[in-house]
Amino acid sequence: MMFVYQILTHTPIWVWILFAYLVWQGVQAMHPRRAPVWRALIVPVVFIVWGISRIGFGLQDNNWPLVAWIAAALALLPLGVLTPRPFDVDHKTGEIIRPGSAFALVRNIVVFSLQYAVGVISAIDAGDRALATIVGRAISGATAGYFIGSTIALLLAYRRKRATDA
Repeated sequence: MMFVYQILTHTPIWVWILFAYLVWQGVQAMHPRRAPVWRALIVPVVFIVWGISRIGFGLQDNNWPLVAWIAAALALLPLGVLTPRPFDVDHKTGEIIRPGSAFALVRNIVVFSLQYAVGVISAIDAGDRALATIVGRAISGATAGYFIGSTIALLLAYRRKRATDA
């Protein structure tokens, strides 16, 4: 129990703020809602930036973490493009209208948990640090790739739906 307490108390405050925000966004997504397109891009941008920030250019002794990041990003980018979430557009306001779904909450918690676990492993066990670095970069790349793909899908669908009414 002390081990878990030490992990939790040594986690930076910004991580808990981010977690609270992602859970809050996921809970909000469970209800039908309207939002400007820029607001629908906040969570994807958070995950894309978080994923890119973990690349660590020039910080590793070998290229495997970068290769893992790129491979995972390229593998999940098409998944993000091919699995768009449904929405309609209010053509008067330009807002998107989304039905409620638990998908965002589950996705946010899973991605956060994976990133958090890799961070904890990297901080605790130097012996596992090399493997954790490669796995962490792969998770970050997959996250960034998926959200880049889903952002592309959202913007293309939004543009197409806006043009339909014009």
